Amino acid sequence: MNDYVDAVNNFSVAALEKEVLQGSLSTGVNACVECCDRWAKGGAIALEWYGASGGRKTVTFAQMQDDSARFANYLSSLGIGEGDVVAGLLPRIPDLLTVILGAWRVGAVYQPLFTAFGPAAVESRVTAQGGSQAKLIVTDVSNRPKLNDVADCPPTLVVGDGLADMLALQSSSFAPVMMKGSGAFIMLFTSGTTGKPKGVRYPLSMLLPIASYMRNAVDLQPTDSYWNVADPGWAYGMLYAVVGPLLLGQTTTFYEGGFTVESTVRILLDRKITNLAAAPTAYRLLMAAGEEAMAPVAHQLRVGSSAGEPLNPEVIRWAERVLHCPLCDHYGQTEVGMVINNHHALKHVSKPGAAGLPLPGMSLAILDDNLVVQPPHTSGVLAVNIPQSPLYTFTGYWKVETPNVRGDWYITGDTMSQDEDGHFFFVGRNDDIITLSGYRIGPFDVESVVMEHPVVAEVAVIGKPDPVRTEIVKAVIVLKQGIEGTEALKAEIQHMVRQRLSTHSYPREIDFVAALPKTPSGKIQRFILRGDAR
Repeated sequence: MNDYVDAVNNFSVAALEKEVLQGSLSTGVNACVECCDRWAKGGAIALEWYGASGGRKTVTFAQMQDDSARFANYLSSLGIGEGDVVAGLLPRIPDLLTVILGAWRVGAVYQPLFTAFGPAAVESRVTAQGGSQAKLIVTDVSNRPKLNDVADCPPTLVVGDGLADMLALQSSSFAPVMMKGSGAFIMLFTSGTTGKPKGVRYPLSMLLPIASYMRNAVDLQPTDSYWNVADPGWAYGMLYAVVGPLLLGQTTTFYEGGFTVESTVRILLDRKITNLAAAPTAYRLLMAAGEEAMAPVAHQLRVGSSAGEPLNPEVIRWAERVLHCPLCDHYGQTEVGMVINNHHALKHVSKPGAAGLPLPGMSLAILDDNLVVQPPHTSGVLAVNIPQSPLYTFTGYWKVETPNVRGDWYITGDTMSQDEDGHFFFVGRNDDIITLSGYRIGPFDVESVVMEHPVVAEVAVIGKPDPVRTEIVKAVIVLKQGIEGTEALKAEIQHMVRQRLSTHSYPREIDFVAALPKTPSGKIQRFILRGDAR
């Protein structure tokens, strides 16, 4: 294990590029070469796939190299080439990798479309003002009907039994289109939880921070069996379930079905997973299932990583107690990737409730509204110092204004604080902060305490308008199966928060619900709860 301070002080973009890339960002690189071709010898496995109906398939890098070349030839026959966008409305099936790698081979930009999207969501991301203007949408039979209601829909290719026949007609030879590091290879749209979804184009130079995250934060080692549960329709899945492991020549794991505790435990056992990455929601559901359900995989995981939302300390303690593995919280955004982590592979102190320390090559600070750097233990907005962050790659939103880049700073919109040792602590998004009688309360702190109650499965904390106090703290709670929400339980939770956090931060109002509203990527939609509370 390397020392974190040494990694920061000795960081070099040139050295990282030399270590992780075959090509050169200054003279020529291709993502298909980096994530497939150079690993194609010796029968190395690129993908272990589990179907929703019990199917199972193993795909080698050599097979992917062949299929991607055939698909690249098909794209070329349509006139699709460097800089054009190929969108994929596909579930986690082997054909998804064929489409992604084939698009990269021909120099195109791959755009993931989450399969839960309806026609309006697809249209806004593909054809509407600010959309990608994709030249082709690749989908499957079950998702194809959605495109019937997409205005000005691009040409469509439906994968299935016919795709193999079509690929067989194509040549298995296609010279990869080499591009400089500024050339785009992925286009993703923000989730839209804080405004209209906006397009982010990742340049090939993004391969470096992806590799750094996989090596330093996730600590993906050659002996690991790796599974990132996140869907490739979103940033964490696309960058760190697809690009990340393949870039390092490692096998990735796809499960086509939706998340369940049963399927997760089954695949963990079958694949002998030692390195797991997932959203906090997934870990909370595993925790809620009880220790007996997780007993078969106890001691199997070497490391676990979490991203998407802050990870409650109670879940971290559960992983250590039940799974016997360290579970680390990581923080990032679609625009900039993962930038704050509790790094598995770098030696540093981990603090309860901390989002972690900056990824080496990224410089971060807490600012006030006037862009003045704040002292330790002062809440403010988290920002990236662009000139001092050699791994920063964000070039602005696609065809719309980018108000969150101000001078030398990229403004995340998330409220955090930083202690004297450099650790960052999540407080909440600016629009999530609760103002009660002059106090500013971060929902994450309250949620973390409530999660410690043994009958709580999930919780979201919001501010409810109040004529006297401006806002009061309200908790919306999902209880574990078989538990009844009573007035006595509400009082018990309120007392616990008073005692463990503060007398003014306790939830004056508590609702027990069957489920919390979430985005398709698993993030809690607090704005819906706030709307219901008005």
